[in-house]
Amino acid sequence: MRIVTTSRDRSRPAAALGGALALCLAMAAASDADAGSREQAKRIHDRLVGTPPSATCLDQMAAEVATNPKTAALDAITNDGGSDACIGQDFYRVTLKNFITPWTNEEQTVFAPLNDYTATVIGIIRDDVDFREILSGDILYTGNNSPAYSNTSNAHYETLENSGANLGDPAVLIAKTQSAVTLLPAEATAGVITTRQGAKAFFIDGTNRAMFRFTLLNHLCTDLEQIKDTSRTPDRVRQDVSRSPGGDSRIFMNACVGCHSGMDPMAQAFAYYDFAYDHEADPDAESGHLDYNGVGVTDPDTGSRVQGKYHINASNFEYGYHTPDDHWDNYWRAGQNSVLGWGWGNPALTGSGVGAKSLGEELANSEAFARCQVEKVFKVVCLRAPVDSNDRGQIDSMIASFKNSGYHLKQVFAESAEFCMGD
Repeated sequence: MRIVTTSRDRSRPAAALGGALALCLAMAAASDADAGSREQAKRIHDRLVGTPPSATCLDQMAAEVATNPKTAALDAITNDGGSDACIGQDFYRVTLKNFITPWTNEEQTVFAPLNDYTATVIGIIRDDVDFREILSGDILYTGNNSPAYSNTSNAHYETLENSGANLGDPAVLIAKTQSAVTLLPAEATAGVITTRQGAKAFFIDGTNRAMFRFTLLNHLCTDLEQIKDTSRTPDRVRQDVSRSPGGDSRIFMNACVGCHSGMDPMAQAFAYYDFAYDHEADPDAESGHLDYNGVGVTDPDTGSRVQGKYHINASNFEYGYHTPDDHWDNYWRAGQNSVLGWGWGNPALTGSGVGAKSLGEELANSEAFARCQVEKVFKVVCLRAPVDSNDRGQIDSMIASFKNSGYHLKQVFAESAEFCMGD
């Protein structure tokens, strides 16, 4: 017997096939979306932490990526170790340690042990402290380990690092004040500038101009050669600078003055600081300490609180500036270097002050300081410098966010990871 099917009968298998195909496509799309979220979550975690996430951490982050990638990024570096699947300790112990360490030495090498400079910046980022405090705060982070912090040794931090301690744990890396730990007067503290490592790297020997130069380089992302301005008045250039190097005064007027006319009036803020060590018994200064001429101290070389290094080589040009104290002025607020945005973070600043703390405030409240931090974070997270209008727009957006958040640098890491997580 022949079975006859109607057109309606013939359509049923086709409809069933179409429904099954639609279901498969929907499942595939869902699978692709899930795979995309997981890939983005993994990329965020890898960029921030430097190690693969655990399965539970990846599940948590993938679920968040679809709705709020920034939350996923913050989860990657959080450290509560409780209900949160991501513990993030390598963000502090590895990523941040490698990010910060080149700022702590003239060689700008990452291959240096943990020290009070690096540990303090790590703690400031972890605890969402106003990042401007790195140049002016009475702040210091120490470990909970032995040996205790010492003004003449870095053993405390080397032991902390070698133990594999979790620097993301506030019970392990502890916030304190410099004035309580080092006994430096509170008014003389200036964040990382007055840490032992900061002093060992940049106050040692010389004329303290190194501290000024490397602070610009590390925290305003600019070197003296980039901002030299020969139009500024050279009245505060010290005596040790020859006005006729090689017998040619044109070299001073057309080159030397471009840096010294702005640098010397600001580096005067460091006039009471030195790094003291035994040059013969300890040539590498491993047992040296920050030396500060406090109120009532008279330096034997100057007859005032000013360190002797500020009056060396006075015969090079005896009519040059003879440093009497630690009052500083920012001559670069006018002229071409006004583009650095002085007072951007605090319009109440005047461009003059006394001591390292107030100079640190001047530098940290510039727009150049905020831009420098954001661009450094973008580069380390995205593995490249900004290259096009989209990148530059993102940088500008993060600078505004950085300022509005109270200068919390952890947020910049999260926003950079979100931007560079890929589609």
